Amino acid sequence: MKFRLIPFCFLLIFFSACNITRYVPENEYLLDKVRIKTDNKNIDKPELRSYLRQRPNSGMFGIWRFELGIYNLSGNDSSKWINRMLRRVGEEPVLFDESLTAISTQQIQLALINKGYMHAKVENVVNKENKKVRVNYFITSNEPYRLKNYHVDLKDSLLTSIANDTTNSLIKENMLFNVDLFNSERERIAKMFRQNGYYNFSKEFLIYRADTALNTKQVNVRVNLHETLNVDSIYDKAFTHYNVRNVIFYILPNVPESDLNAIERLDTLKYRDYILLSGEKQVIKLEALAQNTQIIPNTVYSDLAVDRTYSSLNGLNIIRYVNINFREVRDSLLDCYILVSPAKEIALSSELEATYTDGYWGGAGRLNLTHRNIFKGAETLSLQGRVAFEWQSDIWAKEIGGQAGLKFPKFMMPFIGYNTKKRIRANTEYTALYNYQERPREFTSINLGTGMKYSWNDTRFRHSFELFDLSYVYFKDISDDFRKEFLNPARPVFNPYNYENHFIMRIGYFGTYNTFNPNRPLKNYTTMRYGIETAGNLIHALSNIFDAPKSDDGSFRPLNIRYAQYVKADYDVSYQQIMDANNRFVYHFGVGLAIPYGNADVIPYERRFFSGGANSVRGWSESKLGPGVYRNGAFDNRRDYNQTGDIKLNLNLEYRGKMFWLLEGAVFLDAGNVWTIKEYETQPNGAFKFDSFLDQIAVSYGIGLRFDFSFFIARLDMGVRLYDPVLPRRDQWRTKLNRNDFAFHLAIGYPF
Repeated sequence: MKFRLIPFCFLLIFFSACNITRYVPENEYLLDKVRIKTDNKNIDKPELRSYLRQRPNSGMFGIWRFELGIYNLSGNDSSKWINRMLRRVGEEPVLFDESLTAISTQQIQLALINKGYMHAKVENVVNKENKKVRVNYFITSNEPYRLKNYHVDLKDSLLTSIANDTTNSLIKENMLFNVDLFNSERERIAKMFRQNGYYNFSKEFLIYRADTALNTKQVNVRVNLHETLNVDSIYDKAFTHYNVRNVIFYILPNVPESDLNAIERLDTLKYRDYILLSGEKQVIKLEALAQNTQIIPNTVYSDLAVDRTYSSLNGLNIIRYVNINFREVRDSLLDCYILVSPAKEIALSSELEATYTDGYWGGAGRLNLTHRNIFKGAETLSLQGRVAFEWQSDIWAKEIGGQAGLKFPKFMMPFIGYNTKKRIRANTEYTALYNYQERPREFTSINLGTGMKYSWNDTRFRHSFELFDLSYVYFKDISDDFRKEFLNPARPVFNPYNYENHFIMRIGYFGTYNTFNPNRPLKNYTTMRYGIETAGNLIHALSNIFDAPKSDDGSFRPLNIRYAQYVKADYDVSYQQIMDANNRFVYHFGVGLAIPYGNADVIPYERRFFSGGANSVRGWSESKLGPGVYRNGAFDNRRDYNQTGDIKLNLNLEYRGKMFWLLEGAVFLDAGNVWTIKEYETQPNGAFKFDSFLDQIAVSYGIGLRFDFSFFIARLDMGVRLYDPVLPRRDQWRTKLNRNDFAFHLAIGYPF
């Protein structure tokens, strides 16, 4: 009965949203729609929307005003808690304000003037009907002004060369006379000059003088020094070249943040010309602070060094925040004071979860311990233990595992100098894991692993290089019944290779790229993830060099363990098309390829691709789609571990719109599948073929809810199959649905 109320509530909100003028007072109007129309396609209308001083109530697809509908459900009696809650969760109607429309018109026109459209005209047309108002802003751009000549007249030779740098300059010949771009160029020149030691120089010291050519729409621009620099004392200060003398760290709570003089009374430690003044307890080693500081004693002052120091030090887990100050001393020198506020060293957390796999219920517990400063050098030690149990009708299956990680905030590699390590600003991480799995009627396995990787950031890129990753899977016991039923060589259900003892020694590079600009959060942006890895090549080379014996199947098996050999690459890209603060479309494309060779015929199970699940084609449960049109009817109601592949393809389109409070709605369309690189006996009809793969791309659609708690997103999606390539041709397009056509997914974070 309770579930039947949910559709009723949605219908009630829908019809309340239809009655959008319920709480619009007499002689007032609801701002229904606002549109910007222009005669020039080169004018960026979404950017101009930021100058609007009044916008309509937000709505999904720009139509369904969910929050306004919730507000309209409330009654007039504010003493009732239900009315107060509905009004707090909902959004009150936006009432048309004529003065704000006039201001919006002026602001749009000023924005166009700043972009070179000096004679642009902006008019607003207000249409009132049934207590609703629609506002249209019409832009007549007229011919814009363009730059004709750009001349630099600055007294200092270095400043002049920076301004005349045509490679990096934002000023281009015949560009629109864009005031915003000229201001950005002024910031660029000043920033580059400060990076060369001119600590007191400011962008306000640069001015532009513009003259229009007679009877033309062309502008001559000259950049000069501001008149205030005609005063000798101001000029000398602005053009004084500074070097950094001392870099001095002091750590809270040993020293009050505002009392710089108090640091002189503390104990002094020195390392490579860096100074640490601290109390009796040394929280962080000076070596770690110096390693992550780009401000170097006895070198030229640089704004860039300050920015990178903030980024590096704030990236250390043990540091809560950093504050950098400079004090001028004699002879054009600066002393740099870096305040460091440490974070809590130890964090302990636990998790409990319920599990449901192949019709069996179970539970798991996880304990996490993190020490952010284990050796007093900002090293992070993380320990994780997990225990899981599963009741299989009359017997318990269990899993016990643990993982340890140790991260150093520096580049740990011999034969590389201190300055190089300092410049790269990398982290080095060592990991180790152990997992014991006992499934009494099936098998008992042990998984051991260890690895080492480097990670570093570069502007919008993030890089990770795995120097090595070792994994050893040992099957301690496989029951005779399981081997007979599923691994029978005559008719294997599972790939027998996945149940052999095997060893993976891989190396790989992985990266991400993001064009998101936090200063312009409503601008469209792209995110990419990519990676390539390979395994087994070093061992294979050594096996050939030393002429190691081969087993009966032709593979090398050092210590009687077969090792994997393959190459794998994958690439994912998503594009966020942002309509406004509450609505966006997200497009995603993902592709991957893995090829076994040499010592292996199959990619190890844990390194293969799968389709279906919360982040792929959501009309199918995880690993229930593919490869190709493979299907084993015996596994319709349980997980089939053969549903993995060597090639993946994902195509996704998702609309996301804010509904109310923390709730966000989504509508999506997914397509994709996985395929094997060749035909395998255990995966018939799973191989990729150019003449048939298009017909094997599965399609699903669905709706979802997201709960945005700021620090994480909880997501519930319902996917529905639209095209199922496995079914007979007459049933592939799912016009008549049954329960197998639905899949539900609960996940953390967005799918892409």
